[in-house]
Amino acid sequence: MHISFHGAARNVTGSKHLITLENGTKILLDCGMFQGMGDETDELNEHFGFNPAEINYLILSHAHIDHSGLIPRLVSQGFQGPIFCTAPTMGLTRILLMDSAKIQEQDAEYSNRNRRGRGEKPAVPLYNEEDAVKAIRQFKIVEYDTDHKITDNITVNFTDAGHIIGSAAVHINILENGRSTRISFSGDVGRYDDLILKAPQRFSQSDYILLESTYGDTLHKDAEAAEGVLKDIINQTCVIRKGKVIIPAFSVGRTQELLYMLNGLEEKGILPNVKYYVDSPLSAKATAIVKSHSDELNRDVQKIMETDDDPFHFKNLTYIHDAVQSKALNNNPEPCVIISASGMAEAGRVKHHIRNNIGSEKNTILMVGYCEPKSLGGRLLSGHKIVHIFGDEYDVRAEIKSIRSMSAHGDYDDLLRFVSCQDPAHVKKLFLVHGEYDVQQSLSKRLIEKGFMNVEIPDRHQQIELNA
Repeated sequence: MHISFHGAARNVTGSKHLITLENGTKILLDCGMFQGMGDETDELNEHFGFNPAEINYLILSHAHIDHSGLIPRLVSQGFQGPIFCTAPTMGLTRILLMDSAKIQEQDAEYSNRNRRGRGEKPAVPLYNEEDAVKAIRQFKIVEYDTDHKITDNITVNFTDAGHIIGSAAVHINILENGRSTRISFSGDVGRYDDLILKAPQRFSQSDYILLESTYGDTLHKDAEAAEGVLKDIINQTCVIRKGKVIIPAFSVGRTQELLYMLNGLEEKGILPNVKYYVDSPLSAKATAIVKSHSDELNRDVQKIMETDDDPFHFKNLTYIHDAVQSKALNNNPEPCVIISASGMAEAGRVKHHIRNNIGSEKNTILMVGYCEPKSLGGRLLSGHKIVHIFGDEYDVRAEIKSIRSMSAHGDYDDLLRFVSCQDPAHVKKLFLVHGEYDVQQSLSKRLIEKGFMNVEIPDRHQQIELNA
């Protein structure tokens, strides 16, 4: 048997890892979209590096687009097998894929207005809403902590990864030539002190581990400090400078954390008295799904829900649904906070909000999660004074701020804790995925210090034999 790495290999996005058995059975772990990779993004998303029609099974760790976003394209190019995931992941992925298809079609149409004038080749969406609907029909639900039999020789077990609602670490047992091999894929590992979610679960001893490494060289600050920083930024921008705070935030996970934090500030009586907008129909749907799975929220949140039936809602909060309302925000001079997708500012309505507010010193663009270096968010964070948005050039005059500690990804302490349930002597190889190469090298040294002597950082499309 062998494994090949076709995404999230020495970079963060595009998670795709393919296990091939001796009998030809192919199991794909995740089918994510590359995001924020600059000019090469489209090319990376157009070509899988394998034949989709040859894949037998897809196992999805969680709903985020960099893990699920190319599933409709996989199906449209011939994949006909089942897609295994948890119930919340199925619900979230359904709305994310439909939204992704819609955004691609809209962005292509918008971009083509300029392309036609420049005589350039028209942009074509990776897939459409019909492709997304077809893909969703192939989803199959697997419960946490249950051995689900895929074939006589293959079983899968999910444990809670604590990253977003429904996120799972994937554990596959494969019987081949009379020998059993256990492969664990972390998906994205959450934080052990997460504001909303339960901590990642322990898992049984594995032979091979695929471990994410997004923040493998970082320690996050505590959430209480982040709450204070958020309040100060809103006060400085909206109350003192009379400007707008634009927050690019992923609709699943980050938006709910922001709303929970803002609700907490209101409960303490210190929430700045300005208007707050969530400009994303998807975020409203995702928040409803999160609330419908309250049993997966941590004890602190469940306790708060005994007296506050909606910890994601507060005074002066408005959800924006249609495009007309969204555009009206740009013409409204009132100070406000706008939370809008996507988190890397690469697509969706937030790109329009940044374009309309980036030129004024009174405004703030606040990044609250990881951004690929080549993404619009990454370029803003790195201090670029001029950025291109929808093909046009804009001077960066707005203040650029970040709260890195709000990431739903665990830091290196969390990642080391996640694998601390394993006996390193019995782990044949630990693969680092979903991270920048320099970060992975730093985490590799820490893992070796903990006794994991066979740590490997695979490159994109690299194939590696797994010995039973």
